[in-house]
Amino acid sequence: MLGRIAGVIIIISVFFGVTCGNFAQMGAAVMDGAADAVELTVALVGMMCLWCGVLRVLREAGAVSALARLLRPVLRLFFPEAARHPEIAEDIAANIAANMLGVGNAATPMALSAMKKLKELDPSSDRASADMITLAVLNTSSISLVPSTLLTLLRAAGSKDPFAVILPIWITSVTCATLALSLCRVMALVTGISRERKEEAELSQRQAMTWRAE
Repeated sequence: MLGRIAGVIIIISVFFGVTCGNFAQMGAAVMDGAADAVELTVALVGMMCLWCGVLRVLREAGAVSALARLLRPVLRLFFPEAARHPEIAEDIAANIAANMLGVGNAATPMALSAMKKLKELDPSSDRASADMITLAVLNTSSISLVPSTLLTLLRAAGSKDPFAVILPIWITSVTCATLALSLCRVMALVTGISRERKEEAELSQRQAMTWRAE
């Protein structure tokens, strides 16, 4: 869908560029844009390599395991099922650390690994568990301490003070993450209560049918 929208925009731009006599300017803009895209890509790759390397060193040094132990009270509150399994808790802690550093590419494999292990806890279920839903929500509203990608983009765009956005990002990311996690826990509790009532109702119905049959 996005490809079709981009294609339509390109066709319309080329049409108006030709009909309005701005073909030369359009060609120059295309070449300049391509060059700027390559420079931006190189800058982003350099930033991602740096922070991915830092995260790998931290994990090999045991810092991620220490972070998982430090976050255990929080994980036990928002991920009660995962907190009982150290390997899953470590993957979630590494995912949180990567998101804090603004390295989304490194955070995704860790989240997928945690999701796979959470699924293995209940392979017969065809529904996502409360912990899986919470982890997915946390990845879309994570706390960002060092928004590396945004800082790189601002720097590449010529911002004189790219770090001016740090404090607003801290405030908004912490607020969003707290609200999202709280809503997940509330919905998990409500869903759990509803599921228990449904199971009790089904059990009562089966018992009633058994008594009638007798």
